[in-house]
Amino acid sequence: MKKYIYLVFVCFFTGLMLAQEKEMPISLNSAIAYAIENNYDNKIAEKNIEAAKKQKWETTTIGLPQIDGKVDYQNWLKQQITLLPAEITGGDPGTFIPVRFGTQQTMNASVTLTQLIFDGSYIVGLQSAKTYLKISEQAREKTALATREAVINAYGNVLITEESIKILQSNRDILQKNLFETQKIYENGLTELEDVEQLQITLGTVENNLNNAIRMKEIAYQMLNVALGNTIERKLILTDSLDSLVLANTDLSLLTKVFDVENHIDYRIAENDKESKRLLMKLEQSMALPSLSAFVNYGANSNADNFNFFNTDQKWYDYSLLGFSLNIPLFSSLGRTAKTARARIELENAEIKQQEIEQRLLLGAEAAKSEYQLSIENYDTAKKNLSLAERIEKKQQIKFFEGISSSFDLLQAQNQLYSQQNNYMQSMLDVVAKKAKLENALNIPIK
Repeated sequence: MKKYIYLVFVCFFTGLMLAQEKEMPISLNSAIAYAIENNYDNKIAEKNIEAAKKQKWETTTIGLPQIDGKVDYQNWLKQQITLLPAEITGGDPGTFIPVRFGTQQTMNASVTLTQLIFDGSYIVGLQSAKTYLKISEQAREKTALATREAVINAYGNVLITEESIKILQSNRDILQKNLFETQKIYENGLTELEDVEQLQITLGTVENNLNNAIRMKEIAYQMLNVALGNTIERKLILTDSLDSLVLANTDLSLLTKVFDVENHIDYRIAENDKESKRLLMKLEQSMALPSLSAFVNYGANSNADNFNFFNTDQKWYDYSLLGFSLNIPLFSSLGRTAKTARARIELENAEIKQQEIEQRLLLGAEAAKSEYQLSIENYDTAKKNLSLAERIEKKQQIKFFEGISSSFDLLQAQNQLYSQQNNYMQSMLDVVAKKAKLENALNIPIK
């Protein structure tokens, strides 16, 4: 019996520990850091950087020595016949004798070293590989900034949903109490049926909203898990509250921060795009330059009627060759000129695009500052309005049960309260979300 109790205790304790391990307490800042390491897009961005580094080395090796080995083996299933004048063996003039030259089997082994000496396209290729690596690194940085904003929004949506559930549950409880008391008053003949029915309608609407909020809560957690890079079933415990996030994200100093547009990731990406177009034009220009390469070859061959090439007494005859190859483009019917001109136009378009991006970034920064300031002002206003709406609704409840006001007046006060509750929660989320948007617009790095 003791063993049975002990076994049950161990199983229960193990299950409890496993359940605790699956839970993931997380604050907003730690969620951002976690997502940058584990988010799907960030993982792909890291892999792209690794691929860019490999491509850079791949391009570099084109100009390094290349060594190739080659082994050829030939076995004449039926040797070729060569006809020789019969006169050389004393035969009749004008006649021929068939002769087989060489052995039935031949093997040749060689090693060739090649070295690129000069090629204009190779130099441009090296520069392009560096630019491609920079593009991958900038893409990772932009992905990280987008991940920060996505996690902030997803984290805030979860908190909003949880807070909505609490408020709706409180509203439901108050309405149930009001409905119960109104029904008693109606049963005593002191109010009309319309007052009861009006409260029933309001209660039904609140209960529907509550049920929807409960369903949306699960979806909000799943969306946050996706943003973090988790499976959607991962149990999350959010350690930050809406109030603490609003307090931490209210920073008016951001409104006076000087915006350095040239340091913005989008501007640097445009700059890099312009550089890639310049290199493409340079590549087309390099096609008119000559290219020079050299090679050294060493090999040996052996001949035999039987396969005995690996015998120690088998004779091998070695050979070696040194050579150079010079390729000089002479005339392309103006094809290279057209390609260079087209590449120059692409470069000019990239310059125009960069100017447009610069102006858009300046405009975006000013708009983000304005939206952030408005979100703070809306939060302050919503907080005051909520306090007023709560007082008005309480006064209307008192007046209604004292018979001074109608159910319509109470309904208006309740709807006004519910509207201000939603406005207040949304204003809290807006402060957090608009600050994240402003930080991206100003290219504030992730801490």
